[in-house]
This record gives sequence, structure tokens and C-alpha cells, in this order.
Amino acid sequence: MLRKGRELAKSFTQELTVYRRVLADPRTPISAKIFLCLAIGYLCMPFDVIPDFIPVLGHLDDAVIVPALVCAALRLIPHELVAEHRANVLADHRRNCTLAVHLECTHATYHVCKN
Repeated sequence: MLRKGRELAKSFTQELTVYRRVLADPRTPISAKIFLCLAIGYLCMPFDVIPDFIPVLGHLDDAVIVPALVCAALRLIPHELVAEHRANVLADHRRNCTLAVHLECTHATYHVCKN
């Protein structure tokens, strides 16, 4: 269960990175950028359309509006562009993991040789 939660958090952060890169890409249509900005703005708003103290509906609006805005944006973006950014994010993640392992091995070797 804990492993599944970690995988979900990892995929969530990777998707956020993809959306950030898509938003910064000049090939992304303006209308898609508007929908992504609306989703970010809605998440950052200090108030909700339906207040959170109303049972069920208060939290349900967050769970419906933001994904709907992101889905609308993704439909407007060419699939090749999103796929390109997803592949780049995965490649960067693999490269960072390899670098982390290399640095950890170097650090461990230094401490072994030092003593």
C-alpha cells in the first residue's frame, strides 16, 4: 500500500512537470495555456466556488473542476507534443536516478577509503 502511494506521488509529480513544460512550450496553443492557467489559478485560489465546509460538495468541486480543466487543455494540445514532453521527463528522471546512484557510490567509496 505504501509502495502504491509512492508510485502515485511520483507519477503525479512527473505529470506536473509535463504540464509545466507544455505550458512553457511555444508550440502549445494559447487556448490550452489558458485552460492550464485556469486550473492552476483555481487550485491556488484562497476561496472555492462551493465552500469546503459544505459536506461532500465542498471537496467534490475541487475534484471535478481542476481535472476537467486539465482534460480540456490536453484535448487542445497535439498528442505528439505531450508525448515528447512525457518522454523527456522520464529520460530526465532516469538520468537523475543514475546520477544519484553514482554520487552515493562515490560518497560511500570516499568514506571507506578515508577510514
